[in-house]
Amino acid sequence: MIEILKILFSMPFLLYSCYSDLNSRRVSNKVWKYMLALGSVFVFYEIFTTGVSYLISLLFSGILVFIVVYILFQLGAFGGGDAKGLIVLSILFPFYPVFHFSGKIYPLLGLPPIGLFTFTVLGNALLLTTIVPFGMFCYNLLHFSPEMVKNPLYMFIGYRTEVSSLKHKKHLGLLEKFELDESGSLKKGFARTGLDFDADQRPELEEYLKKGLIEKDIWVTPSLPFMLSITAGFLIAVVFGDLTFYAVMYLMVG
Repeated sequence: MIEILKILFSMPFLLYSCYSDLNSRRVSNKVWKYMLALGSVFVFYEIFTTGVSYLISLLFSGILVFIVVYILFQLGAFGGGDAKGLIVLSILFPFYPVFHFSGKIYPLLGLPPIGLFTFTVLGNALLLTTIVPFGMFCYNLLHFSPEMVKNPLYMFIGYRTEVSSLKHKKHLGLLEKFELDESGSLKKGFARTGLDFDADQRPELEEYLKKGLIEKDIWVTPSLPFMLSITAGFLIAVVFGDLTFYAVMYLMVG
């Protein structure tokens, strides 16, 4: 019963973080502070009823997830809000939540071999994000233009839009960086992380366009709200289990 209560308790915080991430690509630290402070009731209850074994599992889950998430954050895999959300989940769910509902045992696919729930949530979230490049590619096929042939790999991570429309759009980055050399020629290069055109390049792009140095359409990449993937990964982990593990097992057995 307590596992169901913890899941229901977590959902409003996760859903609000999704809303905040969609709206501003930021999640306030207050969200996770409130979630941890209020959720500590569950933690103290389980320490009181289960004892030292629960406390050891709590420390193991929290410390291990913190180390892995911190490394991934430093590598730029996701933002600080995402990292803090995963750390809080590791504290609230040191064990994988198993519960009975309507005559069935959840997760439906059974427990994964590595019983750290937060790693399953993260794994599911990362698996879901692999769908994005294929969706982006399909979008580009529907809006295909001959210029896309010059950089076909860009079709998986971005799309083309008019320079004049950039001022009306949010949460986009440039896939190309432009630099003028001493002869006045414009050099183009791949911008791996997606340059923030609001802060870095919008005035320059408009000037390049006026001089005819670039085309009216340029490659941009959207900044994706990873909290949506984390929340979806959380729900999938609760209901079904570890999709990554079972997908690998299915491919090996198949």
